[in-house]
Amino acid sequence: MLNFVQRFFKMESASGILLLIFAFIAMLCANSSLQSAYFDFLDIPVAIQFGTFSINKNFIHWINDGFMAVFFVLVGMEVKREILEGSLSSYQQAIFPAFAAIGGMIIPAIIYWFITQQHAELSNGWAIPMATDIAFALGIVALLGKRVPFPLKVFLLALAIIDDLGAIVVIALFFSSDLSTLALTVSAIAIIGLIILNRLKVGYICAYLLVGLVLWASVLKSGVHATLAGVILGFCIPLKDKNGNTPLHTVEHFLVPWCYFFILPLFAFANAGVSLGNVNSNMILSALPVGISLGLFIGKPLGVFSFSYLSIKLGVAKLPEGVNLKQVFAIAVLCGIGFTMSMFLASLAFEGGVASTINTLSRLGVLLGSCSSAILGYGLLYLSTKSS
Repeated sequence: MLNFVQRFFKMESASGILLLIFAFIAMLCANSSLQSAYFDFLDIPVAIQFGTFSINKNFIHWINDGFMAVFFVLVGMEVKREILEGSLSSYQQAIFPAFAAIGGMIIPAIIYWFITQQHAELSNGWAIPMATDIAFALGIVALLGKRVPFPLKVFLLALAIIDDLGAIVVIALFFSSDLSTLALTVSAIAIIGLIILNRLKVGYICAYLLVGLVLWASVLKSGVHATLAGVILGFCIPLKDKNGNTPLHTVEHFLVPWCYFFILPLFAFANAGVSLGNVNSNMILSALPVGISLGLFIGKPLGVFSFSYLSIKLGVAKLPEGVNLKQVFAIAVLCGIGFTMSMFLASLAFEGGVASTINTLSRLGVLLGSCSSAILGYGLLYLSTKSS
C-alpha cells in the first residue's frame, strides 16, 4: 500500500487526479446525509487575535483568503522564474503563448457578457470563465505521457502562467472592496521592506515570511484581496542571494507538494460541493451556469486558438517546433478547464454563503464547463498525437 501511494505521488498527473477525487467527495457530501455537516464544517468560525488586531472569518474564507494566498506565492515565484530563465525569458518564447492567453481571456468574457447581459445582478461574473486550472490541465496532458511533444507541454504551461497573471490583474482591479487607508499604508511599508530585502539579495527565508505575513494581514484588512500579497511575496524572493544560493528555487521546491497535494485539493473540497437538491432543469439552463460553462467550453478554445492562429498568420509568432495546429486546438480546449481558479473568481464575484443559490449555480457552471473541456480536450489531444 505504501509503495502504491509513493508511486501515485510521483506521477505527473497525481495533482489533477487528486483535485478530481476531492471535488467528487465534496459533491457526495453536499448531496447526501452529510450535507449539513459539510456546510457547517465550512462555516466554522476561526479567529486569530493579537492585541487589538483580530481576524475573524469562517473556515471557507480562511481557505480562500489564507491557504490560497500561499498558493499564489507559488504562482508569483513560477511567473518570476519563467520570466527570468524559463519559457517566458525571451520575446520569441513568450509571444505565442501570450497571444493565446489574451484571446483565452477576452473571448470567454465576451461570451459570458453576451449570455448574461439581460441580468444586471450577474454582471460581476464576467471574469469567471477567463481562468485555466494549471494543475488539472497539466494532469490531463500527463495522462498521455510521451505521446505529447515536450514543446506542447511548455506552451500550455506558459499560457496558463500568463493566464494566472491576467487573473491576478483582474482581482486587483475589479475585486477590491472599500479601501482602508491605514491598512494600505502598512501594506506599502511591507512591500518596500520586501523590495529592500530583494535588492540586498538577502537569502534568509524567514525574513521574507515575517514581512510577508504582515503584508498579507494588512492587505486582508485593506479591502484589496489578500491573495495579491502572496503574488507580491513570490515576486520579491530573489532567484539568487548574495552567497550564490537560490532561495526562489528552494521555496518553490518546498511549496509545490504542499500546494498541489494539500491546498488545492482542500480548496476543491471546500468549493466544489454543489447541492443539487433545489436545482432543476430551468436553473441549470439559466443565464449564469450557461454563461460560465459556454465561456469555458466554447470561449476558451475559440479565444486561445483564434489568437494563436492570427499571431502565426500575421508573422508575429510561429508554432513551436514539432507542434501542429491540431495539437494547439486540443490544448486550447483543455484551457477550458477553469475548475479551482474559476471557482476562486466566482467566490470573489458573488456575495452570499457557500450554499447560496447564486454560488451554487456559478460553481455548477464551472464544473460543467471544466468537465466537458477535460473530456473533449483529452480525446482531441489523444487523436492529434502519436504514441512513441
